[in-house]
Amino acid sequence: MMKGLGMGKDRKGRVAGKVAVVTGAASGLGEAIAVLLAQEGAAVMVCDIDADGGKRVVSDIGAAGGEAAFHSLDVTDEAAWDAAMAAVVDRFGGLDVLVNNAGIAPVGDMDMPFELWRKVMSVNLDGAFLGTRAAIRTMSAGSRKGSIVNMSSTMGYVAEPTTAAYSASKGGVRLLTKAAAMHCSAKQLPIRVNSVHPGMCLTPMVKSYLEHYPEERARQIASHPIGHLGDPRDVAYGVLYLASDESAFSTGTELQIDGGYLAK
Repeated sequence: MMKGLGMGKDRKGRVAGKVAVVTGAASGLGEAIAVLLAQEGAAVMVCDIDADGGKRVVSDIGAAGGEAAFHSLDVTDEAAWDAAMAAVVDRFGGLDVLVNNAGIAPVGDMDMPFELWRKVMSVNLDGAFLGTRAAIRTMSAGSRKGSIVNMSSTMGYVAEPTTAAYSASKGGVRLLTKAAAMHCSAKQLPIRVNSVHPGMCLTPMVKSYLEHYPEERARQIASHPIGHLGDPRDVAYGVLYLASDESAFSTGTELQIDGGYLAK
């Protein structure tokens, strides 16, 4: 459970009254985002293929006074997105915020198997497209203002030898976001679409990686000018801003939360 967030049912919060869907919300960045949105007043649909982890996050949110439900979602499945949108409308009455956070990051250079390349693209890029399209349709049908937040990465700007598919997919998410923002503008839809680009954060996956390769910790810290790695809540607060009405003048933008990684 995320500690020290102090939820309360009587607290208004920065996204009070909004309904949010967060994918990949069973752990890591997705969990931190779902918990913070609930803390700040949103009803949150926690979506993931990890049912046990997702239900734990829902339980934690409820125990702290927030409102949440779990829905199993494979983001690569077009029909599953239709079912998820129907579920959130049925449970909470509509949709105001989508956070396309689900993603995978297997190591792979230019000799990687094509099957692995396609899997990364399917989850990271196809999933973001399907989610963004489904959310636009659902928000439009409900005549609601909306905010879609697509999780890209610093690797959506740059690459390392082993991030061939990951960088390609996250670069795609970066420009998909702009295309979606322009689509909503052209259709005169009150829906904003923005991307977030985290640096390396101490999620359970990253912690496990650094435990196996302790020599990497110093190198990774040195690559972030701020002098330390990020906490998932650092990214969650950026998502909260984009989900809230505070960012009403932001669409098609890129929010870098990377400890200065891309400023070098």
